[in-house]
Amino acid sequence: MYKYYLFDLDGTLTKSEKGIFNCIKYALDWAGIPYPDQSVFQSFIGPSLHYSFSTHFGMNDEQATAMVAKYRERYNVTGLFENEVYDGIYELLETLKKNGAGLAVATSKPTEPSLRILERFELLKYFDVVIGSNPDGTGSDKKAIIGKALKGLVGDDKSVDYHDAVMVGDRFYDIEGGQANSIDTIGVLYGYGDREELEKAGATHIAVTPADIALI
Repeated sequence: MYKYYLFDLDGTLTKSEKGIFNCIKYALDWAGIPYPDQSVFQSFIGPSLHYSFSTHFGMNDEQATAMVAKYRERYNVTGLFENEVYDGIYELLETLKKNGAGLAVATSKPTEPSLRILERFELLKYFDVVIGSNPDGTGSDKKAIIGKALKGLVGDDKSVDYHDAVMVGDRFYDIEGGQANSIDTIGVLYGYGDREELEKAGATHIAVTPADIALI
C-alpha cells in the first residue's frame, strides 16, 4: 500500500455522466446546436469544459466561455447532484484511512462544486486535501492540480519519497499528470477510460474495481 493517495473525482469516486450530459444538452439547446454523437459527450469527462467546447464544436474563446457559463447555470443547481458513488468506494476509503494513508482529491472540476459533491455524498470526511480548478475554469491543468494536492498532503517535507504516493484516475490525463509529478499511477477500469487508453498512457497499475486499489 501507499502512504498517500490522490483521487480523481468524475469516473473514479463518482459516476457523474448523467449530470454532465444533461448540462451539455442544456447548453447546446440554448445555442441551437444539434447533439453530437455519444462519443463526444463521453469525451467531456476529464478535460476542462472550455477545452471540450472549443475542440469539439470549433468555438472561439468567447463562444466557449459562454457555453461553459450556460452549462454551469444548470450544473451548479441540479447537475452536480445527478451523480452516484461507485460501489466499493466507501469501503475503500475506510480501509485506506484505517491504515493511516493521507487522501486527496485532485480534479479538473472547479473546487467549489467538487466540495459540494463530496459533502452531499458523505465523502468529504475522508479527504485531507481537495484541489480543483478555479471558478472560471482556469487552472484546470491536471499536472498542476496533482502537484498542489501532493504538496497539500506532504507539505514541504523534502524527505518524502514520492514513490510513497499514487494518483488514481480513469483517464489518460490522470496518468500523465501523475507521471509529470514523479509519482506512481493507478488506472481504474470501472470509470470512463479503457485498458488500452490507460496502458498506453503508462499507468503503473490497473485496477478493475475499487477494492483492487487497496491491494496494490
